[in-house]
Order: sequence, then C-alpha cells, then structure tokens
Amino acid sequence: MTLGYIVIGIIVLIVLWVVVSYNRFVRLINRTKEAWADIEVQLKRRYDLIPNLVETVKGYASHEKEAFENVTKARSQAMQAGGVAEKGQAENMLSGALKSLFAVSEAYPDLKANQNFLQLQNELTDTENKIQAARRFYNTNVRDLNIGIESFPANVIANIFKFTKREFFELEEGSEEREPVQVKF
Repeated sequence: MTLGYIVIGIIVLIVLWVVVSYNRFVRLINRTKEAWADIEVQLKRRYDLIPNLVETVKGYASHEKEAFENVTKARSQAMQAGGVAEKGQAENMLSGALKSLFAVSEAYPDLKANQNFLQLQNELTDTENKIQAARRFYNTNVRDLNIGIESFPANVIANIFKFTKREFFELEEGSEEREPVQVKF
C-alpha cells in the first residue's frame, strides 16, 4: 500500500515538473514574441521618419541623387525583410545609407541649422536608442529561451513539445558598424 503511494507521488511529481517546464517555455516564447514586436514598432517609427528626413535634405542638396536613392532602396529592403537574420542585415544596410545621407548634409550649413532637420535628427537619434534597447530586450529573452531548450532536463520537454531555438537580432558579423547611427553635428 505504501509502495502504491510512493509510485503515485512520483508520477504526480513528474507530471507537475512537465507542466511547470512546459509553462516556462510558453512564457519564454511569449516574452520573445513581445520583444520582437517592440523591435518592429521602433523600426516602423524609423521607417516613417526617413522619408521626411530625405525630403528635408533634398530641399538643400537636390543634386545628391545617389544618396537619396540608396536610402530609399535600403529602407524598402528593410521594410520587406522577413526573418530575424535578414532583418538584421537589411537594417545594417539602412544604417550605412543613413550615415552617407548625414555625411552629405555636413556640406550644407543652412540645412544643419534648419529646425525641421534638427527635429528629425533628434527623433531619429531617439529612435536609434530605442531600437538598441528593444534589441537588447529581445536578445535577452532569446538567450533565456535557448538556454532552456539546451539545458538538461528541460531539453527533454523542449524536444517532446518541439520548442525550437530562436535567432538573435544582431548586426552582421564582421561589420564595422557596432553602434547605432550617430547623427551629431
């Protein structure tokens, strides 16, 4: 009779462990999705600022057609990027294009004094900072999820319920650009 209680107790503990482990993975996946949504919100804000910035710079430097086309093309590619790695690569290209646009603006003192340009510059700087914060939040949640999936004995539950690792949202390997776009004048 006591052996029966011991077996039932062990089964109950195993079931509880499975439930707790499963719920932990669900929580980690939902946090990761929430963090990715935060990144997308900030990237959309960035995408919305760029046309205004380009138009403002165009008013002063209309002959810099190549820089405008590069920014527009990079923005379009970034908006259409699918996965995390593809989005990271597209964002790297967009950051580079924006840097070239700001380099063009250096040659135009009237542009640098324009209130609209200064406001857009400040908003873009703020957005870049928010993207970095959202990226850190996302990568922290991905790290926690991936550790859980790889760690024993939780990896048993992860394999049974087919929880998969997620990709980090990082800058391209080998990229010299390891910081947000600097828009100081």
